[in-house]
Amino acid sequence: MSRRYFGTDGVRGPYGGPVLNEIFAARLAEAAARWRRAQKSGALGQIMIGRDTRASGAALEEAVARGLRAAGAEPVLLGIVPTPAVARAVRHAGADLGVVITASHNPASDNGIKFFGPAGMKLSDAEETAIEALLPERPTDLPAQAVARAGARDDYIGAALALLPGAALAGWKVVLDTANGATAATSPEVFRRLGATVAAIGGEPDGMNINAGVGSEHPEALAARVVAEGARLGVAHDGDGDRCVLCDETGAVLDGDELMTILATHALARGNLARNLLVTTMQSNLGVDAAVAAAGGRVVRTNIGDRYVMERMVADGATLGGESSGHIICSDVSPTGDGLIAALRVISVMLETDRPLSDLRRSLRRFPQRTAALKVREKRPLADLPTLPGVIAALEAELGPAGRVLVRYSGTEAKLRLLIEGPADAVVDAGLARLAAAVRADLDVC
Repeated sequence: MSRRYFGTDGVRGPYGGPVLNEIFAARLAEAAARWRRAQKSGALGQIMIGRDTRASGAALEEAVARGLRAAGAEPVLLGIVPTPAVARAVRHAGADLGVVITASHNPASDNGIKFFGPAGMKLSDAEETAIEALLPERPTDLPAQAVARAGARDDYIGAALALLPGAALAGWKVVLDTANGATAATSPEVFRRLGATVAAIGGEPDGMNINAGVGSEHPEALAARVVAEGARLGVAHDGDGDRCVLCDETGAVLDGDELMTILATHALARGNLARNLLVTTMQSNLGVDAAVAAAGGRVVRTNIGDRYVMERMVADGATLGGESSGHIICSDVSPTGDGLIAALRVISVMLETDRPLSDLRRSLRRFPQRTAALKVREKRPLADLPTLPGVIAALEAELGPAGRVLVRYSGTEAKLRLLIEGPADAVVDAGLARLAAAVRADLDVC
């Protein structure tokens, strides 16, 4: 049975639309709590609720609390906190579930709901399918009666501070872009308490400016500010704080592939990468595999989505994984992607090696890659299209082991994402053009 509402990372869409509204939020929360109650065969306890800075968050938070209460749970409001802080709170409090009201890197007009299980990990496809099957036709009309809890943010900050010695960043200037989102009150405090001078971008959320030209999806201002300030590096999060991109002292932006390669090869050189294994997704550049293999490790790939990465990490005993988008999981610290933890781990490598980020990033030599995201009016099954499957097969045969093709629908947006890697820029440019032409021949592209 396929999922109707859940995508790659929870349920997401325009606030006030047919899905992301207070009525559906209450229904979904009630279904999730019913599912958890059936799973544990006993009374429900606390369920943690966190949110980002979107104006719609407060109303959805109240609706989620009502739904949880209707199923017999005790909703606990954590307030505006990064997504990984909710995962941490669930794990440390022994809560039944965690709920985060966020649309991550999407604009303020969108919102979403995602869940964490009792171990602080995101739910599996099967678990989300089971929740959808329990959706009530209408929400139960009960008051929310939620309990507010203020300690989750401080606990999260304390865990981050423990990764580096006190005043480890004394004399450092860091440009920090918090996307006008959930990390606006956490990441700056951590960097300042570690001794850094912080130049802030996107640190004044007003409910409507989250991700608006700032954050990990828009690192241009970060790069320019790093150069202008003469900073040691720049750090950018997305709206809910589970992503990270960095900028070196020259203004060059590093994505998740580069961050994972730095962390993995450094750990391999010191003999402390668990199972000598890095887990990443089909989106990552083939250069990651080459760099990790040269350092004595190996890469395992999963479907797109950091929850799939974490599932494979648990199965294989790995402690490092992530996505090229900047979801980096250091599972010895956090059971989910955490932008702040990822940044601090890379900074730790800088401190240990006394090398600037511009030097460390050389550990990854990328295969030429091109990507595109085409908006489509309908997500028709790719296998049923008349032109695109043949073009994909032809390109894969031409590239052989020197490249790859990845075509998939976005799990959160009405987009078809195209990716091609190969031995030379001209090859991948031509291949992407062929893919895009086939898509336009088969689908109604907006």
